[in-house]
Amino acid sequence: MQSEQQTHYQRIGGAEKVRSLVRRFYELMDELPESYGIRKMHAEDLQSANDKLFMFLSGWLGGPQLFVEAYGHPMLRRRHLPFAIGDAERDQWMLCMNRALDEVVEDEALRVEISMALSKVADHMRNRAG
Repeated sequence: MQSEQQTHYQRIGGAEKVRSLVRRFYELMDELPESYGIRKMHAEDLQSANDKLFMFLSGWLGGPQLFVEAYGHPMLRRRHLPFAIGDAERDQWMLCMNRALDEVVEDEALRVEISMALSKVADHMRNRAG
């Protein structure tokens, strides 16, 4: 099957689609009252976070390793240790990402695969109880 031979990056539609996903993710973080907890962890201007998440997801999805080229190994958990991340913050992040996936990614199977994989990453980012 073609989808088994393609990376998630190719299946999602490349850089343009990843950029759209990240843009919508941060729009939702700004719009949804239930994401206030994670929104306040970010700078007022989300452009830097937007750029970094785009670069990270590009490589993580099997495309160009933009984040690694610019910043080295992602070391996600270590980079997020300054922030108190528990179940609520994980859930808020996943709420924004799942809604963005629903709106941007047409392929339902791909949405589910990416969401499941990102939920494992989000679980790993937790650094406090609750």
